Amino acid sequence: MTHKTYFNWSSGKDSALALFYLLQNKKYSIEKLLTTTNEATERVTMHGLREELLIKQIESIEISSHIIKLPKEPSMEIYNDLMTDTLNSLKKEGFTHAAFGDIFLEDLRMYRDAQLSAQNIETIYPLWKKNTSQLINEFIELGFKTIVVSASAKYFDKRFVGTIIDKDFIDKLPKDVDPCGENGEFHTFCFDGPIFKQPINFGIGQKVYREYKAPKTDTDNTLKEEKRGFWYVDLFSS
Repeated sequence: MTHKTYFNWSSGKDSALALFYLLQNKKYSIEKLLTTTNEATERVTMHGLREELLIKQIESIEISSHIIKLPKEPSMEIYNDLMTDTLNSLKKEGFTHAAFGDIFLEDLRMYRDAQLSAQNIETIYPLWKKNTSQLINEFIELGFKTIVVSASAKYFDKRFVGTIIDKDFIDKLPKDVDPCGENGEFHTFCFDGPIFKQPINFGIGQKVYREYKAPKTDTDNTLKEEKRGFWYVDLFSS
C-alpha cells in the first residue's frame, strides 16, 4: 500500500535530502510540498528566503505545493489555527502521512507528533537519528548545492551568511556547531541537486541582522516564545 504524503518543505538542505530519500521509497507517494511564509515580508519563515525563489524551487522539483501565509508576528494560537485549517483541507484530499526533515530535535518531534496524531496523520522522519557529519557529506557527494541564508548571531557574524557549503566549510565549523545546523545554528537555500529538474539561479544581495520571536518548547511540552538574533543574506531571483 502506498501512503499519500505531504512533505514539510523548508527550502533548505535537510528538507532536500529527506525528500530525496522519500522519493525513492515506494511506500510513500509525495504529492504536496507544504511551506510557511511571512505574509508581510513574503519570505520563508526562519530562512528569510524570498517567496519567488521558493516558487522556483518548487517548480524545479515538479511537485504540487501549498504555502501557508502567516501574519507578521503570529501568536502560537494563530499558528495552530492556520495549521489545523490546512490539515483539515489535506485530509479531505486524502493525505494520511506527513514527512519532515528533522534529525534529532526530540521536543519538536514530540510536539509535531502530538498535534498530527490528534488529526490522525502519521509522521515520517527519513533523517531521524542519523549522524549529521555523515549526512552533510552524503548531501555534498550526491551533488546537492546549498548556500547559507541565515545564521544565529550566537555563533556567527555576518561574514558567514552567503557561504556555499562544501567540505572545506564543514572542516572550518566551530566544534560546538552541528554540521547540519540542527540546533538552529544556521539555515540554507538548496539550489541544485538530484531532486531538481534544473538549478535555481539567484543573485546575492545585502546582509542584515534581525531579531524575531521563535517557538520554544517548555518542560511541560507546551510551546512558548523567545527572542533570537540572526544574520540574513538577501538572495534574489536572477
